[in-house]
Amino acid sequence: MIQVRVLGIALDQSGQHLVLLRPLVDGPDGPVVVPIWIGQNEANSILIALSGEATPRPLTHDLTTTLLGTLGARLDRVEVTRLDEGTFYAELTLVTRQGPRIVDARPSDAIALAVRSEATIWVAQQVLEDAGIPAELAGEAAAEPAEPPHWGDASGGAAAQIDESKLEEFKKFLDDVDPEDFEG
Repeated sequence: MIQVRVLGIALDQSGQHLVLLRPLVDGPDGPVVVPIWIGQNEANSILIALSGEATPRPLTHDLTTTLLGTLGARLDRVEVTRLDEGTFYAELTLVTRQGPRIVDARPSDAIALAVRSEATIWVAQQVLEDAGIPAELAGEAAAEPAEPPHWGDASGGAAAQIDESKLEEFKKFLDDVDPEDFEG
């Protein structure tokens, strides 16, 4: 497992949301980013958590975090464990009074919970090899994380800091790629 951080949320050419993960330590071939396609609600939930803003009423991921705490459990880590036929799989490692518990989860929900609870996020080496793309395709935003975007920031926060030529190259990549391209 390789520890990663959330760089942010992006949109592909078809308007699908992606969460971008980058290893804390660059590999021998340089920095890579793992794009995982997620739903709009999960993308909004992750953006809200990254920005540190609160919503008037708890979102599902806020409620889940509160429930875990109320029951005396905490999220220790999230692992993106595999990629099978274009679908990413994840697990939550919970610390409970009865000991550690592993729970199956969608990566989007797992990441939304991790950013709320400050749990570490890990990606299996094989997933990194199968789904990782060179960070330079994502421009400067993938090299160093920018300030988290603010909720309702239509620009997506870090987008203004991206080199336009690299952004166009990344957009072309996203336009031409299908989730099936990441099948193992």
